[in-house]
Amino acid sequence: MIREAKVKKILGEGQTLSIISLVDAIIEEAQNLRASDIHIDPLDKEVKVRFRIDGVLQDAHSLPKEIHSEVITRIKVLAGLRTDEHQTAQDGRFRIILNETDPIDVRVSIAPAYYGENAVLRLLSDRSENFSLETLGFSPEDRVKVAQAASNPYGMILATGPTGSGKTTTLYTILKALHTKEVSIITIEDPIEYSIEGINQMQVNARTGLTFANGLRAILRQDPDIIMVGEIRDRETAGLAINTALTGHLVLSTLHTNDAATTLPRMLDLGLEPYLITATVNLVIGQRLVRKICEKCKIKHELTKAEQKSLAAANIPLDKTAVHKGRGCDDCNNSGYRGRIGIYEIIAVDDRIREAMLQRCSSGEIRKVAKEGGMKTMIEDGFRKVSEGLTTVEEVLRVIHE
Repeated sequence: MIREAKVKKILGEGQTLSIISLVDAIIEEAQNLRASDIHIDPLDKEVKVRFRIDGVLQDAHSLPKEIHSEVITRIKVLAGLRTDEHQTAQDGRFRIILNETDPIDVRVSIAPAYYGENAVLRLLSDRSENFSLETLGFSPEDRVKVAQAASNPYGMILATGPTGSGKTTTLYTILKALHTKEVSIITIEDPIEYSIEGINQMQVNARTGLTFANGLRAILRQDPDIIMVGEIRDRETAGLAINTALTGHLVLSTLHTNDAATTLPRMLDLGLEPYLITATVNLVIGQRLVRKICEKCKIKHELTKAEQKSLAAANIPLDKTAVHKGRGCDDCNNSGYRGRIGIYEIIAVDDRIREAMLQRCSSGEIRKVAKEGGMKTMIEDGFRKVSEGLTTVEEVLRVIHE
């Protein structure tokens, strides 16, 4: 049902469908295709299975509607969820080992929809193990800014961007660089996406009252040097994180904002005083993820008129002879892209930024001050990667709407 090569595995001797094997085969195929998420969506007459590969959803399979409830029940059993509850959202997780390879942690979200329950499975594997600031896509000057901020014994580093923009991976990479036997590092996350040996990681649990705020209070009694808070969602967590940074700890966290310059006014919206923000925040990283051109089928590309118009509107000088694209091959599933890389803008909080914050300047004014101080915007960093043959003009414009 998934691929001809897997029919014997999925169908038993009596040619009856094995739901257990079917679910395993879907997860295995998603893992082999480097998918980050599996969407199982019921429709009127079928069940659509889609994979999110390199940040883009792609149709994978169509299953018979008759087996929809059995597939959802199997996923619920694996995740330890209630199989008799069909009218409320449920979250869980499980670990699966396929073909004696590394175990795959799967985070499950099930919610009732018009044609029945849908399921989204997030595949969490230790793919961050070999990441460095360089492989993530940071330019040499940005790597220096991050290293300087991370070397401070106290203060705050914030990674910002929408959901799925690689913020947590950036913070993990910084943590691994800071991880030595002389320091104690504790994190509180929801969920724990990668397991890092030697670092104490706490999982948020709403049922037991372990929120980001309560967990942060508990962490402070654990004698940490460096703390990572998975996400600042509310005023209480923001206030605790700021006070923790003031009391001699290095705090890393994420915030949902559109760009780096919006981050500081956003903290004002959370009820924090400007002098507290300027006293603690050392660095703000705004980021997005773009797909990388497949190296196996990379070819020179002639810019279209629409792309030239977009570049002219953004006032971006670009060497047209350095532009590439992927033709599409078996290695990249005929998409022309394989893997992803970050595009960034980094604000190192200096005296000029602090003065603008104390004046309660808007994000536009802070952005202007930061650019005068040498900040490269995300779109500029994106087109630098286009000129280096790493990604395409179309891809940069897809993730940044300017």
